[in-house]
Amino acid sequence: MAMTTLSTAIGVISGTSMDGIDIALIRTDGLQIVQTGPGMMAPYPQPLRRQLLAFLEDPSRAERDPLTALEEAVTDAFTAAIDGFIRKEGLDRTAIDLIGNHGQTVYHRPEKRFTRQLSLGQRMAAMLGIPVVDDFRTADVKAGGQGAPLVPLYHAALAAGLPQPLMVLNLGGVANVTYLDGETIIAFDAGPASALIDDLMISRFGVPYDDGGRIAREGKVDAAVLAVLMANPFFDARPPKSLDRNDFHLRAKATDRLADHDAAATLTAFTIAATVDALRHVPRKPHRWLVTGGGRHNAHIMQGLTEKLAVPVEPVETVGWNGDLLEAQCFAFLAVRARMGLPLSLPATTGVPRPMSGGRIWKP
Repeated sequence: MAMTTLSTAIGVISGTSMDGIDIALIRTDGLQIVQTGPGMMAPYPQPLRRQLLAFLEDPSRAERDPLTALEEAVTDAFTAAIDGFIRKEGLDRTAIDLIGNHGQTVYHRPEKRFTRQLSLGQRMAAMLGIPVVDDFRTADVKAGGQGAPLVPLYHAALAAGLPQPLMVLNLGGVANVTYLDGETIIAFDAGPASALIDDLMISRFGVPYDDGGRIAREGKVDAAVLAVLMANPFFDARPPKSLDRNDFHLRAKATDRLADHDAAATLTAFTIAATVDALRHVPRKPHRWLVTGGGRHNAHIMQGLTEKLAVPVEPVETVGWNGDLLEAQCFAFLAVRARMGLPLSLPATTGVPRPMSGGRIWKP
């Protein structure tokens, strides 16, 4: 039997909430063997985060603006975070084979065959002295895929020994699901998750998020507004399908007339309802849902999902995964697969016409 070659890779990503830069180290053969290592979240420099959030007020500029200064600033922030992680963990820089840098998504419009993640791979590779893989989504989008979600193949590698059918739910800025049942892998963005709720918390309560769902729990769900929110053609669309962080913001204005706590309750109910609605797009009811992303800490959402789904809904830590590091680990895994020329996405995960590799590889 051929020996399995393991690569040591660091993955790095900042999600749509832009609350920090997640970094994680894994060793993997790019197939199913995954040995997880340390990880951390580095805070975004606040002036840069404010600049990025301001940019998101008109993200379509990414179609015509090279964003040179902003991309350099994001790359340098990511590079400094990775360098700090290497030093903190006492890692041997020469033993790290690859950096998988997702970068910062600022605009995602697959229907236009356009997606934009800020990352200068050559600049990062030169500063760190380690090869970098980035630009994971463009090849998929240009081939007609949604370019997201890209984590399903990593979910499948981690879940190979677990009873199935199984649903892995990521509650980040938006919600995405991975349905796993033997050789069947189906994935798609399901709807809103934390982005709408977090924005409401900032604007009405002056806090970054609803800690444990306590504020939503004190409000009353407005059924009429919830019906307006759910009357979105996105939910009827068959997967694969993907979302931009801001896709629901216009309809969410329906909560503007609600009292503060009622608005929080209604947006939280929207996340729950949209997630449950994903069931109509998978062939069998999952026996279990494993939840990753920051939303798994929202007890009100987790309780609501458990009640509606009537099966166990548990944080991924229940099976030994690290929900804070899962996406960073994923892009380390995908970097290794990209270097091997293996697929990063499948027809049933992004809608790409055929299994599609991707990524750009930059040497120091």
